[in-house]
Amino acid sequence: MQDAGLGFILVIDRRQDKWTSVKTSILRIATSFPANLQLVLVLRPTGFFQRTLSGLAFRFNRDDFKMKVPVVMLSSVPELQGYIDKSQLTEDLGGTLEYCHSRWLCHRTAIESFALMVKQTAQMLQAFGTELAETELPNDAQSTSSVLCAHTEKRDRAKEDMRLALDEGQGVLESLREPLARSPEQSLNQDQLDSQTTVQRLLAQLKETEAAFDEFWAKHQQKLEQCLQLRHFEQDFREVKAALDALVQKVATFTDVGNSLAHVEHLLQDLTSFEEKSRAAMERARALCQAGEQLIEHKHYAVDSIRPKCHELQHLCDQFSAAVGHRRGLLGQSLELHGLLEASMRWCDEGICLLALQPVDKCQSQDGAEAALQEIEKFLETGAESKIRELSKIYQDYEAILTQDLLEHVQKVFQKQESTEEMFHRRQASLKKLAAKQTRPVQPVAPRPEALSKSPSASPGIRRGSENHSAEGGALRRGPYRRAKSEVSEGQVRGGSAGDEEESLAVLRRHVMNELLDTERVYVEELLCVLEGYAAEMDNPLMARLVSTGLRSKKDILFGNMEEIYHFHHRIFLRELETYLDCPELVGRCFLERMEEFQIYQKYCQNKPRSESLWRQCSDCPFFQECQRKLDHKLSLDSYLLKPVQRITKYQLLLKEMLKYSKSCEGAADLQEALSSILGILKAVNDSMHLIAITGYEGNLSDLGKLLMQGSFSVWTDHKKGHAKVKDLARFKPMQRHLFLHEQAVLFCKRREENGEGYEKAPSYSYKQSLNMAAVGITENVKGDAKKFEIWYNAREEVYIVQAPTAEVKAAWVSAIRKVLTSQLQACREASQHRALEQSQSLPLPAPAGASPSKGNTRNIKKLEERKTDPLSLEGYAGPTSLPRPPEKGKGWNKTSHPSEGPEDNDGWSSAEDPINSSDAEEEGGVGPRKLVPGKYTVAGPEEKGSANALALRSGDEVELVQERGEGLW
Repeated sequence: MQDAGLGFILVIDRRQDKWTSVKTSILRIATSFPANLQLVLVLRPTGFFQRTLSGLAFRFNRDDFKMKVPVVMLSSVPELQGYIDKSQLTEDLGGTLEYCHSRWLCHRTAIESFALMVKQTAQMLQAFGTELAETELPNDAQSTSSVLCAHTEKRDRAKEDMRLALDEGQGVLESLREPLARSPEQSLNQDQLDSQTTVQRLLAQLKETEAAFDEFWAKHQQKLEQCLQLRHFEQDFREVKAALDALVQKVATFTDVGNSLAHVEHLLQDLTSFEEKSRAAMERARALCQAGEQLIEHKHYAVDSIRPKCHELQHLCDQFSAAVGHRRGLLGQSLELHGLLEASMRWCDEGICLLALQPVDKCQSQDGAEAALQEIEKFLETGAESKIRELSKIYQDYEAILTQDLLEHVQKVFQKQESTEEMFHRRQASLKKLAAKQTRPVQPVAPRPEALSKSPSASPGIRRGSENHSAEGGALRRGPYRRAKSEVSEGQVRGGSAGDEEESLAVLRRHVMNELLDTERVYVEELLCVLEGYAAEMDNPLMARLVSTGLRSKKDILFGNMEEIYHFHHRIFLRELETYLDCPELVGRCFLERMEEFQIYQKYCQNKPRSESLWRQCSDCPFFQECQRKLDHKLSLDSYLLKPVQRITKYQLLLKEMLKYSKSCEGAADLQEALSSILGILKAVNDSMHLIAITGYEGNLSDLGKLLMQGSFSVWTDHKKGHAKVKDLARFKPMQRHLFLHEQAVLFCKRREENGEGYEKAPSYSYKQSLNMAAVGITENVKGDAKKFEIWYNAREEVYIVQAPTAEVKAAWVSAIRKVLTSQLQACREASQHRALEQSQSLPLPAPAGASPSKGNTRNIKKLEERKTDPLSLEGYAGPTSLPRPPEKGKGWNKTSHPSEGPEDNDGWSSAEDPINSSDAEEEGGVGPRKLVPGKYTVAGPEEKGSANALALRSGDEVELVQERGEGLW
């Protein structure tokens, strides 16, 4: 910058050029030179003519140059050296300055290219840093890992670009220092030194940029890694918490304290086994807590989120350990109590045996009485630790485990102990009298022999009736608790376990019933709150100013029939549910009795799309905000409008739970039926939501009967009529159609694009065509694909090959269509029988079967021959029925098979008629029961006209008429 301030001296060498080039150069310098000029020296052309011309032209055109500095025209190099020293001139101008213009251009180009690369690299790093800074942290581990990998790849590419830039800068710097490398004593001129300084400055700038980026990347990478650690921690936390919650809930279900010492020991073993199995979850929870503490120690950015989760895990672990410890303590108390009870029972049994085995005849003497008395006193001393001292203390010490059954058992054991002690006290009193010294001689008289029992549980004799009764009662009461001394103890223990299981199931049933009632009450309260807090307020004159124009007079659209639903649940269903509180297993009857009323939900769900649309248009209305503020609701109205939809789906879950705990109860069948009915209502609601989306149907859909099935299929057409090419194309190109199966017709619709949100995000269906079920037939199996079946129309004039998404869906549709065809076939049969009965009452009786056998046989053979020629040319009777008629025409009913299927395929259900006139056969001889040739037969159709027992079978192209022994056997 100092040199630029001093000004420049320009040397223009035009010795080999013309005057025009001199003039151009001077004009360009005059207008474009960017710095201060002191002097311009021009070496003019050396040619005589051009030199003379330049001298004259310069003098005459001096004013044209408009230069503020002097311009000196020189004729030779020596004149130039008079102005500039040789050391400042290059060799071509007679100087000694070493200078290569091409090398200077190469260096300058490289420096400018490097400077541009440094600038672009800095801009790239700045943009990348901005992208990293604006990146939002993902909410799951997989996304976080993906972001970390993507950013790492970009960082590696940026580092590679910086490395290339540094390498290029080092290359430029080495190129500038090349003269010094060749000759160390040579020095760089000022221009080379300036270029070297520029490159060094750019390299330093690039390194500083790289260092700043590395520091920023380290922080960003640490944040992403910490985010990934947090997401893994959160995922592990959810899994561990779910496992611990399940363990705590399972421990809470352990309520049995045992009914015997062996049973309690078994429960303790189960508890120990359960604790062993849960140890892995506990260790994982503790390890996760330690991992969370380590994250906190390493200054994780989400400490406020990690620390509560660690505390919650620690709390759950402590809660589980406390629950197991409490359970173990209860079982320990139960073990101690049952040990005390069995010891008391054992002492009573041994005492009774002792009293029963004492010889009565020897006790009549003083010595014998004293010996027996000592034996009794010794036994009473040994039983001090085995007896129950105070019943109240037992109640106090073991209050936590005293169930009703155990309490009764304690009372029975204590009563037996008291009875045994009373027996001993009576025997002691008797023996003391016998052992007392006689004041006067008394003749001892032996008493009447007593029947002594050697059994440990027998009574001491018949001398004391109360003692005998007490002993027998004690033996009976001891049954469930003394396995070694009772024959029925094992069965009673098993009975007790079954009883405990039934009691547990009863508790679970009560729990489900309580949940059903509690949620039902809350549901009714919420409906009332919405009706009073929103619906009624729309009619309030004081709130009218807040109601928007688009909301007025649309209360029925917004709330649908919620009021009707509320009245049903409040006045009827909730009250009836409360009557089943004591017998929850019978609650299925309540649902079955009110299943018709549940149809009101179908109307509500059908209105839900209109309600959703209206809510989205008016959700910002101040009226809703004011109502929500008054009710102090945290959720807006749309959440409460969804409650009926959520409630109707909740019932099936509660019924499943109740059925799970009531499989052996009286009401299990009702629960199963109620569950099936609720699921049927849900299916009907879902189907009706699709049904209302049909557009373009000109008739009334309600005339088609009940909607049985709906679903999307791929459909191929195969019609007898139409151009051959069109038929071929139609055969191989499937159409996507949504089918609706009604009782009277099947509709083909085209599904349109989904749009909208919520309930409006539902498909619409454009009506294409419909088939009258009175003229429809099906072929259940199509060769080559287990998911295909055929629907054909008017004796296969139109054939639709339908491919279901799965084989299960196909089976369901085929079954539903067969049920429709069978029901209508049965209606035709009943109508035919009714007409036959009327004709039999009005016409003369037919001739006997044997009147003209040859004629009857001839007619039957003729009909069978006609059948052989075309097994599918089925024509016959088609009587009127009372069934409503869908949009397209149909015929009667029959059953036939597709000729391409063969006897191995399923039967096809058709709308043609049976060609075999069995009534004529019977009038003219008939066919009657006969033996068929062994082979494979398919049902061609039941005979409708003359006998309910006639059946047509087909083998290949031959049709045989078979007379059954009874109606409906085949």
